[in-house]
Amino acid sequence: MSELIKKTAAELVALMAKGEVSSVEVTQAHIDQINKVGDAVHSFLFTSADSALATAKEVDRRRAAGEKLPTLAGLPIAVKDNLATTDAPTTAGSKILEGWISPYDATVVTKLRNELMPILGKTNLDEFAMGSSTEFSAYGPSKNPWDLTRIPGGSGGGSSSVVASFQAPLAIGSDTGGSIRFPGAVTGTVGTKPTYGAVSRYGLIALASSLDQIGPVARNVLDAAYLQDVIAGHDPYDSTSLTQSLGSMVEAAKSGSVKGKKFGLIKQLAGEGFQQGVKNRFAEAIQLITEAGGEIVEVDCPSFDYAIDAYYLILPAEASSNLAKFDSVRFGMRVTPEGNPTIEKVMAATRELGFGPEVKRRIILGTYALSAGSFDKFYGAALKVRTLIQRDFDNAFSKADILISPTAPTTAFKFGEKVADPLAMYLNDIATIPANLAGIPGMSIPIGLADEDNLPVGIQFLAPNYQDAKLYEVGAALEGILEGIWGKRMIDFAPNLEVK
Repeated sequence: MSELIKKTAAELVALMAKGEVSSVEVTQAHIDQINKVGDAVHSFLFTSADSALATAKEVDRRRAAGEKLPTLAGLPIAVKDNLATTDAPTTAGSKILEGWISPYDATVVTKLRNELMPILGKTNLDEFAMGSSTEFSAYGPSKNPWDLTRIPGGSGGGSSSVVASFQAPLAIGSDTGGSIRFPGAVTGTVGTKPTYGAVSRYGLIALASSLDQIGPVARNVLDAAYLQDVIAGHDPYDSTSLTQSLGSMVEAAKSGSVKGKKFGLIKQLAGEGFQQGVKNRFAEAIQLITEAGGEIVEVDCPSFDYAIDAYYLILPAEASSNLAKFDSVRFGMRVTPEGNPTIEKVMAATRELGFGPEVKRRIILGTYALSAGSFDKFYGAALKVRTLIQRDFDNAFSKADILISPTAPTTAFKFGEKVADPLAMYLNDIATIPANLAGIPGMSIPIGLADEDNLPVGIQFLAPNYQDAKLYEVGAALEGILEGIWGKRMIDFAPNLEVK
C-alpha cells in the first residue's frame, strides 16, 4: 500500500504545492488502491481512471509552467452517484436509470472540475438515497472497511466506505436525514451536513427537496473544511441557494477551540435505546470537552420525540412527487408489455421493474399521505411538528452555542439484520433527522471504538443556521484532543483490508 493514500487531503495538497509529489502520483496511488480493494468493498458504481489521470496530468503541466492553481488542484475525489455528470453514468443506485448519462453537470461537480480535482468515479448508494445501510442499492451493498460483514451506513455508504478504505482522500455525499453523518459515524470518518442552501442542489437527483443537502466526506475535520469551502456558495440555478457567504470553514478549523463555549446535551438523545459502548464513548467525549474549557448544559427538545414520525411522512410525500418524472416517457428505462399497451400500462410496468422495494414502499406511503382524505391528517400534521422542532432548536440555541448527541444509537450492524424491519432501520436516524427538518448544519466526527465490537462511534455537533463554522471549530478541537490521547488518527485503528 502506498503511503500517499494514508496522508490527509491537506498533507497531499501541501506536498503537491511544494513539488515533492505530482498529482499523477497521488491519483495513481488511489487508483491502485481501488484496483486492490474495490471489488471487496464495492464503494464505486463507476470508476473513471483515465479521465482522472488526464486531469492530474493537466494539473502537473500547469503547475510546472508556474501557473497559479486552485487550492485543491490535483487532489482526487469521489462523487455520490445521485449527482449528475456528463462523462459518467448517473444511476442514483436504481435500475430505472441504469446507464443514463446526464446532458449537464451538477453545480457541485462543475465546482470540482473548476478546482481541477480528478474525479475517480461515482459511489454507491441506497436507491434514490432511500435507506440507512446501502443494502437498498439496486447494484448490491457497499461494505464497511472495519468489518466487511457490516454495513457502511446509508444512503451514502459508498462515499463513506471509499474514504475509510483509502480509495479516495475526499468524497461528496448528500444528507436527507443523516446520510452523510450516519455513515461517518459507523466508518470512523468525518461527515458534514451544511446549512440548507449553503451548497447548491442543482443537478442532485432529488429525494425530498426540502430536506436534501450536499456535503463533504473526509478523514478529518480540516479536510472536510477544505472541501466545503470549494463546493459552497450561491448558485442562480438553485432557487433555495443562500446568497450570503458563511465564511471560511478552513479558518474555523485551524482556530479550533471549545473553551468558553456552551454545549447543549439534548435530553431526548441522551440514553434510552443507545448501545452501551456508544454511551460510554460519548460520556468520555463530554468529559474531554469539559476538561478543555467547554461547559455542558442540558437542553430539552420535546418535539424530537415525534421527529421520525414527521420525517417519514414529509420525505415520502416529497419523494412520491419527485419520482413521478420517472415515467418511461422522458428518459430512463422503458418496459413495454406485450400486445398494444396504453401509456399507463407501459408506465406501470416500467416502475414495477425499475424501482426496488424500499422506493415502492415510500412512494405508496407518500402518495397516500398527499391524498385528498389524508393530506391534513398526515402531511399537514407532520409540517406542524416540523415547525415545533424548529422552535425547539431556537430555544435550545438560546441556552447553548452547540448541541451535542451521539450520531447514531449503535455501531455498524450486520447485513440483513434490519432489512426485514423497516421501522428498526428508520430508527438509525433518530439523532440526525431533526437537523434536516430544521435545515441547520450538523457534523459527525469519530470519538473511539465501542467496547462490545471494537467498531467506530461518532459524536454529532449541531449549530444554528448559517453558523457552520462553529462545527469546524469545535470538531477540529475535539479531534485534536482525541488524537493527542490516541497517538494517531482514529482512521488508523482500522485493520488493513484482507482482500483475497
